[in-house]
Amino acid sequence: MPGAMRSPDVFGAKLTAVYPENGAKGLQSHQGAIVLFDAIIGAPVAVVHGGEVTAIRTAAASALATQILSAPDAGDLAILGCGEQAREHLVAMACVRKLRRVRIWGRNPERALKFAHENTELSPVPIEVCKTVNTAVHQADLICTVTAADTPVLTSADVADGAHINVVGSSIAAAAEIDNQLVKRARFFVDFRPSALQQAGEFLAAKTAGLVTDDHILAEIGQVLNKQHAGRQTADEVTIYKSLGIPAEDLTCANYLYQTAVERGLGARVPF
Repeated sequence: MPGAMRSPDVFGAKLTAVYPENGAKGLQSHQGAIVLFDAIIGAPVAVVHGGEVTAIRTAAASALATQILSAPDAGDLAILGCGEQAREHLVAMACVRKLRRVRIWGRNPERALKFAHENTELSPVPIEVCKTVNTAVHQADLICTVTAADTPVLTSADVADGAHINVVGSSIAAAAEIDNQLVKRARFFVDFRPSALQQAGEFLAAKTAGLVTDDHILAEIGQVLNKQHAGRQTADEVTIYKSLGIPAEDLTCANYLYQTAVERGLGARVPF
């Protein structure tokens, strides 16, 4: 994932290998590194752990989308999936909304129970483990799908009016976590339109079915943040933020870590 930015003047790339099955082994699904260059002199200045940055920045982007798209009083959270992104999204959602309920569902019930036990201290309320998706999302106004599922686990019939959904787990055109009807029903926002038109599996499936056109992608989340486009307009509408990830997120995080390390005298310096 190559990219370049101004202010700060940096460029670089994230080199990533994605192994979804790693979660069952207690390992990160995203393995790799981010290489950061100084755009003024062209020198490589930092190599940063790609897996850690991916985990944090993905959930942080969902938190931003939740802050500007969900109802101000939203706080009934359902998380579908029980891996690394489930944990990061639990933390991120608690940063932007006052959570009054947290429910977790996973395709592996044992992993879901383990998640609830291991992450108790991260949740402001007890984590409820649910046996079905329907039970997990019933009347929830915040939903995060962070599974490795290839086919939909969440349907429109499961989702209450007024909910905001962060669709995060699928990142290729051939996979979809939510069904076509839910895509059609919702106000649909993305992180980067060109990527979504190529790789957002949920949107592409609904488009192939003839239910939506490219115009169904209302805006990028940055356009909503900058007030170039309206986000939520009514209390009962469903909003979706489809996350694929963009290099700007990785570069921003990597540069922050690099600058902080320089200020604090941290990190291992390698002469070149």
